Amino acid sequence: MQATGVESGTPDVFISYASQDATVADAVVSALEHRGLKCWIAPRNVTPGAFYADEIVHALDATKAIVLILSHNAAASPHVLREVERAASKRHPVISLRLDQAPLPAGLEYFLNTSQWLDASGEDFARSMPKLIDAVRVAVQAPVVNTEAAPMPRAPAPTWSVWSSKRTAIMVASLIGLAIGGFAIDRLWESSRKAVPAPARAPAAAAISEKSIAVLPFTDMSETKDQEYFSDGMAEEIIDLLVKMPELKVPARTSSFYFKGKSTQIPEIARELGVAHVLEGSVRKSGTHLRVTALLVRADNGYHLWSETYDRQLDDVFKLQDEIATAVVKSLKVSLLEGKPPSENLTVSSKAYMLYLQALALINQGSEDDTLKAYAYLKQAVSVDPKFALAWATLASLLTRDNVDWGRVFNPAEPTRQQELIDLQQWGSIWAQARAAAHAAAEEAVKLAPDLAESHAAKAQVLAWLDWDWAAADGELQRSRELEPSNARVTTAAADIAIELGRVSDGLRLANQAAVLDPLGLDALNTIEWGQYVSGASNEAEISSRRLIDLYPTASHAHFHYALVLLARGEPQAALAEFQLEKMNPFRVAGVPLALDALGRRSEADSAIAIAEQEYGNGMAYQIAYIYASRKDLDRTFFWLERAYRQHDGGLSELKIDPMFSSLGHDQRYKALLRKMRLPE
Repeated sequence: MQATGVESGTPDVFISYASQDATVADAVVSALEHRGLKCWIAPRNVTPGAFYADEIVHALDATKAIVLILSHNAAASPHVLREVERAASKRHPVISLRLDQAPLPAGLEYFLNTSQWLDASGEDFARSMPKLIDAVRVAVQAPVVNTEAAPMPRAPAPTWSVWSSKRTAIMVASLIGLAIGGFAIDRLWESSRKAVPAPARAPAAAAISEKSIAVLPFTDMSETKDQEYFSDGMAEEIIDLLVKMPELKVPARTSSFYFKGKSTQIPEIARELGVAHVLEGSVRKSGTHLRVTALLVRADNGYHLWSETYDRQLDDVFKLQDEIATAVVKSLKVSLLEGKPPSENLTVSSKAYMLYLQALALINQGSEDDTLKAYAYLKQAVSVDPKFALAWATLASLLTRDNVDWGRVFNPAEPTRQQELIDLQQWGSIWAQARAAAHAAAEEAVKLAPDLAESHAAKAQVLAWLDWDWAAADGELQRSRELEPSNARVTTAAADIAIELGRVSDGLRLANQAAVLDPLGLDALNTIEWGQYVSGASNEAEISSRRLIDLYPTASHAHFHYALVLLARGEPQAALAEFQLEKMNPFRVAGVPLALDALGRRSEADSAIAIAEQEYGNGMAYQIAYIYASRKDLDRTFFWLERAYRQHDGGLSELKIDPMFSSLGHDQRYKALLRKMRLPE
């Protein structure tokens, strides 16, 4: 869905773009309309039921200027060529925002011969907006010019370069990163008005440190191809070793593993992650024998800086990881920490380690069944080696999840399903057992490894999400960040707590720091999107939501959160479509009534609410309260919020800043609930 603009009156600007560049086009519309310039953009402004081509022609004729999102996608689009040709025939000025250096076909170059070019190909998209706004203002206020007039200055003919749609996502991310606490374009606009204009030229590409490396997933070369969890674990452990080197930039696992199974070439991966080097590898495991090959490549020229093949026994896996990490840092001329390189050799048992890696693989898959299998593997791991601190920390973190039916673990005699209404007293007993187990695991991790960042991070999760002891959790996260300042997971957790306590600008700052450490990380991007939404920056939140869905089309909650943003923007029909696309059924069922209410389809909403209450009254009490809050039915709202409190619903941690409950502030029941949650009033 396109950005919301002014629906009445003659538009000032027609936005021409290829469909692959829709995210950038939306960002341009948001920037222009924020400065009072009316935009026409398809499909937003196409009248339902009208002939699409007629609408575009009428809009082109009526507008005063054209903004062309110029990219290799646009250059290949016959629709864009026809729009530019029509604009030229009507003598409308065309302002081209160039996203890349792709060559233009002869026809498009001919029609753009007299157009103005602005260059955003250096990944500095946000900073090109003030110049674009200035150029559009001049164009819409100027009289119609004769096509015989002298041409406006244009950029040099672009040279060939292959650019993927992911580069566009990086440029949009630069806009997102600047959008904290308000619309970043405002600040850029004001500062640019005070400065002396400089000639437009392509900005220099961001410098990439020579001391930077991405570790890609190692390939499973085992004969039966059943050791992927081990090869992935090998790469992840090497990432965790390298990230502890203060001089070295290492993207977190989420970003490096994003390219797994894709045909993306190394130079593009390095460009996306902002690194100069890439480490590849393969693992062949047969019984207790290992053969590991590692290859360090310079990304820009493919030069092999170092490679090695290791034949070892499984018991030597930790030593092997240290050796690979040491070879990498020496090749990159990075100073080692004092003594030997850091090691996660926290278990002497290869069996316990294999169980731990299998659990990690299942956790990363994310379903409830996978989570419960991972729990069983971790329990086995700490049983085999009770001193395995990292397994204890992972177990504690796992037990804080509230979207898992822990009754299947702690009350197996009477198995329950989360979607069925069960006795609240029975549920409370199950939750209390899970909470006690989480506390015990976290305490064990801290006792065994007090200098391990993951130990304190796990304890912080338990304190925050199970005890709602925010101050104590903050302290544990501070300790964790002191131990490992480059840990993206810990930084994101600190951002989450800051936002939930109402320190939204601090939380967004931390989340953007985490996004630097983990550029494609789902958790950091989720936190940025949520922080923008709760702060009222709906334009930026929409861009972030769309980027999340582009990167992770099957991620849970992604469409649900995007739908909330669209509701806040007054687009209920689009919100309904997004709720219906949500991958997790409970969120889909709880979200649809919100959109139906907003569309005035009350009887359908009532039926949908009944289904939501019957099927998900236990697991989704907080989201069901959304529905009644939107209806301003305060008694039912607080009924479901109190139910969420008794169920210890994780959503309640967001009560302080959630826009869906902004109308409750005057109610004493709301303040009492905040006090019970230990949240600031």
